[in-house]
Order: sequence, then C-alpha cells, then structure tokens
Amino acid sequence: MRRKLAAGNWKMNGTKASLAELTALAVSEGAAEVLICPPATLIALAADTAPAIAFGGQDCHAAASGAHTGDLSAPQLADAGAAYVILGHSERRTDHGETDAQIRDKTHAAWEAGLTAIVCVGETLDEREHANTLDIIGGQLAGSIPDGATAHRLVVAYEPVWAIGTGKVPTLDQIAEVHGFIRARLERRFGAGVGRSTRILYGGSVKPANAVDIFAVPNVDGALVGGASLKAADFGPIIEALNNAPMEA
Repeated sequence: MRRKLAAGNWKMNGTKASLAELTALAVSEGAAEVLICPPATLIALAADTAPAIAFGGQDCHAAASGAHTGDLSAPQLADAGAAYVILGHSERRTDHGETDAQIRDKTHAAWEAGLTAIVCVGETLDEREHANTLDIIGGQLAGSIPDGATAHRLVVAYEPVWAIGTGKVPTLDQIAEVHGFIRARLERRFGAGVGRSTRILYGGSVKPANAVDIFAVPNVDGALVGGASLKAADFGPIIEALNNAPMEA
C-alpha cells in the first residue's frame, strides 16, 4: 500500500516565529506522512521543534560541495535534518531556467545523499490549451528522473503551472488523466513494482475546500501544498482529508 503524503512547500516564506505553526499541527499516527519543506534557514530548528514531522529542502545543487556561492548541496540538507528535497518545481524551471537535464543531475545527487527526491512536472496554460499536456509531462518525466528510481527515493508531483497560486484547479477528470499517465510511464520505465508503489502527488491551489474531492481521484497519493501549508489552520484540514482518503495498492 502506498502511504499518503501531505507535503507543504513554504517557498520563500517563514522565520523562526513561523515554527509555532508546526507545533500547532496535530500530527498523529494517521495514514498520511506529513512533510514540510521550509526555507533552508529553518530546517534544523524545525526538525528539533516537531520530530513527528518530516522535513525537506526546496532545491539542491548537483554537486556535493564546491565553489558555488549561495547554493546548498544535498549532503548539507541531509546534515540539517532533511529527508526530502523538492526538485524541478515550476518556479525553479521558470525563474532560474532549470532544464530537465539539470533536474536529473540534482535528483541523482539527492539520492546519493540519502534524500527522497520530489520531482515536479507540469504544463503551462498554453500547453494545456494546445492539448500538449501529456507530451510535456512525458518529456519531463523522461528527462528529469535518472535511471535506478525506487519508490523509497522518488516521489513525483504533478503541478499544472497555471493552477499554482491562482485558485484555478483542473477538473477531477483532468487530474485523473495525468496521474494515470504518470503511473503508466513509471511502470513502463521502472517496472510494475516500482511504478505501482511510487507516490504521485497533486499540487496546485489545494485547499481544505477541495482536498476531499482531489484525494478521491485514483492515483492521487497526496498533495504538494503551497500557500495553504503556511498556517496550521489551513494545512491541518488538508492532512485530515488525506488521512481519511482511500488507500490504494
């Protein structure tokens, strides 16, 4: 059975005062694993503050060390207490021009450091309107994920770019189509065992009001949540909805 994952991406938000939101989250031994990816400045403090929650980074460099001013390596994230790292988020692809090849190298680096990589894929509104969604997703999966993936060290997050922070959400049928496509591609490339056991998250304007319906969609194993993960009052109901969602083999 694939364990559900509620992942919060705080992006460039949060200071030490924000750690109070972690203690306000009532994380129980429910069905869902809870993960927060705060700014790197908070990972070590957060891990000490809330041991029942997993923590992760929002990016890493492909090199383990070196003359890369301002960058963070995967071993450094692991040393700070991270167990996961988000890679290939659309904001990194857009703002920093990251390519599939770069994300592939970063994913390999994350694996080498013992981190689970959350590899993000997703189409723009123009690509969606021109019916290129599955072609785009397929290319990103092939280019961004290295060989040798396992369900332990890979999570895939589908984030339609046009839905991130906009309040727009794809229809449940659209979400089901893409998640089913991702599952099939993972099975075809890595085998049925890995493909069926790898978790696939949905991300893009997930809120308490729509979480129950989204989590009922086949092959949706959780969510990568942005703004709604910053406050326990918003993220808590999303976690609860995921705890109550049906488990899939």
